[in-house]
Amino acid sequence: MIKRSTLARMVRDIGFSCTRCGVCCKGTDNLVMVSPQEVCRLAEETGLESGDIATPYPEFVETRGGGSITFEWAVRKHGEACRFYSGGLCTAYAARPWICRTFPFMLDNEHLIVSHCPGIGGKISRKEAWDLAGLLLERRRAELTEEERVRQVLSVCRIPPGCQVLVDGTGLKVL
Repeated sequence: MIKRSTLARMVRDIGFSCTRCGVCCKGTDNLVMVSPQEVCRLAEETGLESGDIATPYPEFVETRGGGSITFEWAVRKHGEACRFYSGGLCTAYAARPWICRTFPFMLDNEHLIVSHCPGIGGKISRKEAWDLAGLLLERRRAELTEEERVRQVLSVCRIPPGCQVLVDGTGLKVL
């Protein structure tokens, strides 16, 4: 796995300073994929029920039995904005999902991926880059753990023919 120091240097070389523009929280293409653990954290922080926080991720894959499957959850939206985006701020900031904590960066194996963002190229201190690198590595570990849980679920569950299902690390749910 990539070293934190290497990742921090890469982030610092690219540069990033959040402009608080909210572009990452709005728009039709900005779905926030979340794990069951992230939904629970958001529920604890906000007092909302999980069904008010997340909906099945909207991309489904056809199965052999005539059904379809999706993986994980997406934070609900109000209009075109994240349901937690209000007045230019995140109302669930303390419990925000990994994707929000690390945007516009993500790790794909050993590669740092940078999404379009007006804050790219901005000044970032060594400490901020170090902290962000740590978050990216924690996110990657959490994603790998959830992927393994999903694999385990798929290894023991049978997808009912003709059904639309969601699989996450906690099990299979018929929708």
